Amino acid sequence: MQLSEHRIAVIIPCYKVTRHILEVLEVIDSHVWRIYAVDDACPEKSGALIEAQCRDPRVKVLYHEYNKGVGGAVISGYRAAISDGATVLVKMDGDGQMSPALLPDFVMPILTGTADYTKGNRFYDLAKIKQMPRGRIFGNAMLSLLAKLSTGYWDLFDPTNGYTAIHAEVARRLPLERISERYFFESDMLFRLGTFRAVVVDVPMDACYGDEVSNLRVRDVFLEFSWKLTRNFFKRIFYNYFLRDVSLASLELLLGVILVVFGGVYGVCHWTHSAALGVTTPAGTVIVAAVSLLVGLQLLLAFLGYDIANVPRRPLHHFFTAGVKWRSVKNNDNII
Repeated sequence: MQLSEHRIAVIIPCYKVTRHILEVLEVIDSHVWRIYAVDDACPEKSGALIEAQCRDPRVKVLYHEYNKGVGGAVISGYRAAISDGATVLVKMDGDGQMSPALLPDFVMPILTGTADYTKGNRFYDLAKIKQMPRGRIFGNAMLSLLAKLSTGYWDLFDPTNGYTAIHAEVARRLPLERISERYFFESDMLFRLGTFRAVVVDVPMDACYGDEVSNLRVRDVFLEFSWKLTRNFFKRIFYNYFLRDVSLASLELLLGVILVVFGGVYGVCHWTHSAALGVTTPAGTVIVAAVSLLVGLQLLLAFLGYDIANVPRRPLHHFFTAGVKWRSVKNNDNII
């Protein structure tokens, strides 16, 4: 399969990347159909620099009147590429940390029908992890665990990785106006994709750390990410197990929570009361509390096992593109 047969669009958020952006643009694969460089109110005037010095006809510069953050820049690029008729949307950074040579690895799983969305994972090669700052290693590990709970993608890692690709028909159906526009963008995308049950695949990659200056500090955003991931977890559980579908796992979760709460509260209250009176808690009371807790924990573990096994496996864009083709044939339109 030739990449040039498809309309592959690359979206590059541009904010304080003037030292690297021209080099990145020069080495992007010739099979790429169009490149959208989004000047996110860059104080270094990256958009003007690209227009003045880049002669690549594929490059289109988009401007923001005010800084929206990396997510806002990507969403603007998504909308422009979808409107222009792109097939696959690839997001990479303009600071040189993401090798454009890896682009086929991100695009091919989508074009071959095995994924709706692909993302980088810098933790595949343990030997290369040594290049990553220790703070980032720890922060990403903790955020990855929370992201698994939040998104339901238990087989993914490195949720903040910004090297991604998505099928345009899937992106078109996402609530782009509701996705976080700042650094939480990648994690929020996974949450939204999870509620659609889109198939997401990790792509092994190595991070390149040079003289670029990262605008993300894991330590500074960890609390914010933790809160938002926890919020998305409860929203995902409600959407997937009670609003859109009710299954045995839904009942296991509900009964498990009820029994654990009951057992904990019942046991603590009676133990406190007995301690205040200076008497031994009755054996029957202990048994009721213990059995409630144990059964509740077993039900929660059963739900967790179901949730882990419930990772989406059937790509969605087949259904979306089939619908587009059917409508086009019905209306005697030309399919591009």
